[in-house]
Amino acid sequence: MSAPDKQIDIEAGRRLFARECRFVAGADNSEALPPIGLPEIAFAGRSNVGKSSLVNALTGRTTLARVSHTPGRTQQLNFFDLGGRLGLVDMPGFGFARVAKSKIKDWSGLIERYLRGRPSLRRVCLLVDARHAAMAIDHAFMERLDAAAVSYQVVLTKCDKVKPDELEERIASLGATLAQHVAAHPDITVTSAHEGIGIPELRAALAALAAPDQFD
Repeated sequence: MSAPDKQIDIEAGRRLFARECRFVAGADNSEALPPIGLPEIAFAGRSNVGKSSLVNALTGRTTLARVSHTPGRTQQLNFFDLGGRLGLVDMPGFGFARVAKSKIKDWSGLIERYLRGRPSLRRVCLLVDARHAAMAIDHAFMERLDAAAVSYQVVLTKCDKVKPDELEERIASLGATLAQHVAAHPDITVTSAHEGIGIPELRAALAALAAPDQFD
């Protein structure tokens, strides 16, 4: 796209994510899922990959989503309403959660029902720590999203902690992997919640999936 068009998209993303973002519901079982309404973007990834930090950075808030150094702290699907135009969903991290196996099994079932039975789910942002190559558990989740026919895009987090040449290698490797997955979006977004890198671009990409602004 041309530079002017890109600038317009960036500005649209900035305006959307500057709106009020309020907590709607937390669901630890399928019966607790809120009614289907706004288009939804879900954030998924390994425990402690930086989901909550990314959600906070996108919305410009520091406490919207709980940030913890303890893996497995997010123990439900947390739903947020962004300006009446887009739903944001913070999902439990997969892998390394310090909880009972029975609880992990319950989470897995809930996530499966959510992915397969949520027509308002427009995209999953699959977060991968830029300091490490995608792990087996990441690949397994990609296959799960393929099977559920849910569109997803990879978001590299913590890119400020990686040397430029290593980051380029990581992007190239992931790009080759995504080409083999039918539901994967080809673009990889490189971000740092701490430095603000990639946040405007990701806002713009997600804003394109939001409900129309009734005041436009």
